[in-house]
Amino acid sequence: MRLVSLLPSATEIVYALDLGDQLVGVTFECDEPPSARQEKTVVVGGKDTRGMTPGEIDAYVRGRLADGGDLYTLHADALAGLDPDLILTQDLCRVCALPSGHVTDALDHLGCRADVVSLDPYSLDEVLQTIAEVGAAAGVPDRASALITALRDRLARVAAAVAGRPRPRVAIVEWVDPPFTAGHWVPDLVTAAGGEPVAAHAGKRSVETTYAELIAAAPDIVLVTPCGFHLGGAIEQARQVAPHFPDAQVWALDADGLIVRPGPRLVDGVEAIAAILHPDVFDAHEATSRVHLPE
Repeated sequence: MRLVSLLPSATEIVYALDLGDQLVGVTFECDEPPSARQEKTVVVGGKDTRGMTPGEIDAYVRGRLADGGDLYTLHADALAGLDPDLILTQDLCRVCALPSGHVTDALDHLGCRADVVSLDPYSLDEVLQTIAEVGAAAGVPDRASALITALRDRLARVAAAVAGRPRPRVAIVEWVDPPFTAGHWVPDLVTAAGGEPVAAHAGKRSVETTYAELIAAAPDIVLVTPCGFHLGGAIEQARQVAPHFPDAQVWALDADGLIVRPGPRLVDGVEAIAAILHPDVFDAHEATSRVHLPE
């Protein structure tokens, strides 16, 4: 089976299911594993936002959407040349990836008969279910079941370790200018890690807020997890956020590696957050290798 992934989290799922040799197409943002983008055909492109501030990126996105434009470009000719059997896409967020409707229209135009599976989880449990969806569509349901069991076992170990312990109040900043609260599965990560998410919208879209509203939620810990950034970018932005919260610990996390991409590494994120919230229980050095407390 020839697979094409149109979002980074789906690429991670494909490799976690040991299907990397069947993956023929990816997006320009697929960087896990690091070899994916170099070894596969890139079929989706987008604007290079490196060098832009969060405020500039926000203005660009709002402007494109207001004008009815797209944030991503499907390279239809490249896609057709791959002759895919299965395409993995999403309808969850126009800011995060190409909507499935664009893919279906392109396939109709090209006369391509590939199956299209849209992965649209809103909770941590639904993220795990998408692994089963990919496994079933790719013909490896047993591998998917084994992976899900292993991930649930890790979550159960964290749950057992934090059971009965005080739960710190945790605010998550998914974007810093303007600030956005945590939504979708991100509050679930905090709960699974033994914290109490505040100023968050579990199972719903992330929404714009103000720092005054976040401060009013009285968090003990603030996690800065800017969508689209790894640890270096998160650290830089966390330093801007920290002055707003003089009475809370402010941590930067590798957002793309641990928090915002709905794939298997979200369990790594739970373990990292648990080490922040309960450092006397978990091996903080090991679990927090991709987080940072700004000075």
